[in-house]
Amino acid sequence: MKLRPRGAACLLLCGLLIWFLADAAQVRSAAAAGLLLCGRSVIPALFPFMAASTMLVSLGFGQWAAPRLAGLMNLYRLPGPAGSALLLGLVGGYPIGARTAAELHKKGLLTAGEAERLLGFCNNSNPVFLISVLGGGVFGSPRVGVYLWLIHLLSALLTGFFFRGGGQSPGRERPPRLSPCQGSSLAAAFVEGVRSACGSMVAVCGFVIFFYVLASPLARLGGPLGAGLVGFLELFSLTPLLAADRLSFVLASACAGWGGVSILCQTAAVLEGSGLRLRNCVRGKVIQGVLAGALAAAGSLWLF
Repeated sequence: MKLRPRGAACLLLCGLLIWFLADAAQVRSAAAAGLLLCGRSVIPALFPFMAASTMLVSLGFGQWAAPRLAGLMNLYRLPGPAGSALLLGLVGGYPIGARTAAELHKKGLLTAGEAERLLGFCNNSNPVFLISVLGGGVFGSPRVGVYLWLIHLLSALLTGFFFRGGGQSPGRERPPRLSPCQGSSLAAAFVEGVRSACGSMVAVCGFVIFFYVLASPLARLGGPLGAGLVGFLELFSLTPLLAADRLSFVLASACAGWGGVSILCQTAAVLEGSGLRLRNCVRGKVIQGVLAGALAAAGSLWLF
């Protein structure tokens, strides 16, 4: 890092420290609310999926899914095992897809290039959040939440086509994998899954609390501007700022596709030590956010 960016970062952090000291009571309150959010929503929603997804990969789910998802993944010039990361990412939510892609690369089922292209579209929002929290809680109708999830699903699949380049065509012979198609024992997979999920949850909750604090003054701005800025940073903090109208529907869809800076930091945490770069994940989230917002804008003409 050059001196100028490092100096700017230090000045920014000094400003944050001054804010934390000057508004200590509000910061403590926001941090406590973020911690409560982790205990009530984030950990119950993510921990079981994190543990189960790691167990599945360790037991050979990627190899089992390969022939069944090969047709779909051929559209993206990726091998069949990559479909397990896409599937688990769509079911488990952020950052399960990225974590599964890293596990597949670790097991030798994906090359680094394949895993990084997969990161562009396999990391997605939890359907429970979209259907229950946004649909039922914000818009008063799980049906609206189902439409949000379908838009999210379609935007993720469309985003994948932006990351087809540089891959090996499906008909060409693939290089040998680094590890054979073997799964761990059930006991080993269970221990690895729970231990790994515990470590990941610490990092995920840390980012949620930190960005919840950062988003608290933005939330006080109110209106679409405040909601948009909060959604840019942290997705969970967005829900209290939304109304049951067309604009909020489009904003919720776009922000869910983008995921937030907090999600990107969580993704970077679960990719730590894997050797995979975050670059494609950031690009994919930008593309998916735009696509999800555009699809929601078109669908809102019919829904509202």
